[in-house]
Amino acid sequence: MRLSTDDPRDEERGVETIAAAVGAGVTVFDTARSYGHGEGDLGHNEQLLARALRACSAGEAARIVTKGGMARTGDAWIPDGRAKAIRSGCEASLAALDGLPIDLYLVHAPDPRTPWRTTVRALARLVDDGLVRHVGVSNVSRGQLDEALELAPIAAVQVALSPFDEAAVRGGVLERCEEAGIALIAHSPLGGPRRAGRLARSEVLVEVAAAHDATPAEVALAWLLGHSRVVVAIPGARRPETARSAARAAQLELDDRDREALDNAFWRRGATAARRKREGEVVLIMGIPGAGKTRLAGDYTERDYLRLNRDERAGSLRQLAEALEEELAGGATRIVLDNTYLTRASRSYVVDTAARHGLPARCVWLEIPLAQAQVNMVERLLDRFGHLPSPEELRAAAKQEAGLHLPTTQMRTFRELEPPSDDEGFSAVEHVAFARAPSAVGGRGVFVVAGALERPDWDRSIDPEAPHLLFDWRPDAEPESLAPAVASLVRNVTGPVERALCPHPAGPPTCWCRPPLPGLVLAFARRHGVDPARSVVVGTGPAHRTLATTLGARFVGV
Repeated sequence: MRLSTDDPRDEERGVETIAAAVGAGVTVFDTARSYGHGEGDLGHNEQLLARALRACSAGEAARIVTKGGMARTGDAWIPDGRAKAIRSGCEASLAALDGLPIDLYLVHAPDPRTPWRTTVRALARLVDDGLVRHVGVSNVSRGQLDEALELAPIAAVQVALSPFDEAAVRGGVLERCEEAGIALIAHSPLGGPRRAGRLARSEVLVEVAAAHDATPAEVALAWLLGHSRVVVAIPGARRPETARSAARAAQLELDDRDREALDNAFWRRGATAARRKREGEVVLIMGIPGAGKTRLAGDYTERDYLRLNRDERAGSLRQLAEALEEELAGGATRIVLDNTYLTRASRSYVVDTAARHGLPARCVWLEIPLAQAQVNMVERLLDRFGHLPSPEELRAAAKQEAGLHLPTTQMRTFRELEPPSDDEGFSAVEHVAFARAPSAVGGRGVFVVAGALERPDWDRSIDPEAPHLLFDWRPDAEPESLAPAVASLVRNVTGPVERALCPHPAGPPTCWCRPPLPGLVLAFARRHGVDPARSVVVGTGPAHRTLATTLGARFVGV
């Protein structure tokens, strides 16, 4: 990639690097249409590769892996998994390669805006139509891989795997590749440009490298390759000497002692035997932000469980697992961890640590609809600020305080969550379905969309004496723009009337006030002692109906 994305780039050295790799016996070359200087430079890397392979007469022997499904807008990388984008990207790659065949075509990453099944089926059609020999997927979870395997003849998976990144192992992707007999292509196998320099500072790597007359990078690659017969590493050489070094790593044989030392140094997967069974348990409470983890954890702390929470302690989930290790080593036997454990990999540290200390790890999964988690998040923000924060106010606070999230953050978490599975090593997986407790206090309210007042019978079946909120979404408008609608509403009801406007733009929401998000309504309800579930939403479209359903309110469509 960096032969094309570096600035400045040296094409002559790039051709020499590819030729050096060919001369050293390398046969697999990874490229992509998107590797270049932004959207005006698409296909540069593929063209460079094709020119270099032909120059050294390696075009027939080389296996070319290229990728699609990634748009470039300026310097940004944006997944695009639409079927037509997959097809047109593949055809453009074939043109850039100038007659060299594509042995393996991968999709860069799942596109959150496109159903995964749509993307994978588009890949399958590339094989059916003879455009490519094989297809695969990149940067996927085990669940996404399982779904892809059902829909297309997946031949390979490309994910990050390095001494600094074992998520593919802990998340079960490598295990599934072994079971399915497909290749796992390890990208960034030396940790990527920002971390590769750390290899030369590792005492263990330096010691093993000296014993084998090799470099630390060569030892790291050999160690990765030795983990499984299906692993293929693709280090990103930019100079001829590093290409030749990468090829030497494939011939380097490490003994069991070397491997154990490296396992302990990087992935901590050494042979630490599980201790005898002890009384107690480690409970992992997982769910998206706003699911109610803190409340449930409180039930455990009241029963003398020690709580470990990242929001309180700061740091990473990996560091929290280290804190768990310290507490268990110190004699604790009843611990509860309530955090957003999105992936199998992140949860595996808890399971492994508990097992080493002879304790079962039980998972409690709070299953909650996204809309209800959004209600909980807004209530949390109202508790924290006393009002509904603006996007600027929320962004500033989120940098300083854990647990405060923009809607897009919560949505992304909901989308990326890997549900817990019985095969992760838990003693049990307990599913807790969300149920909102009915409010013991609060009267009725009426929430009226401004546009509804322009339609007949908007006031049917509502309580004119109840508090009324007139609200709307009008990008870049001022609250005063609602004044005529407020005047009209005041003439028709006797209860108090307030107005509330969301002025924020279209696109991914930056605020909690744009319908169907419940911010405006919940803030009004709190000020007036209104129970949303006993109230009415008078609206004009699907967003308002969705809002009413979320609140448990009655919807009046006009």
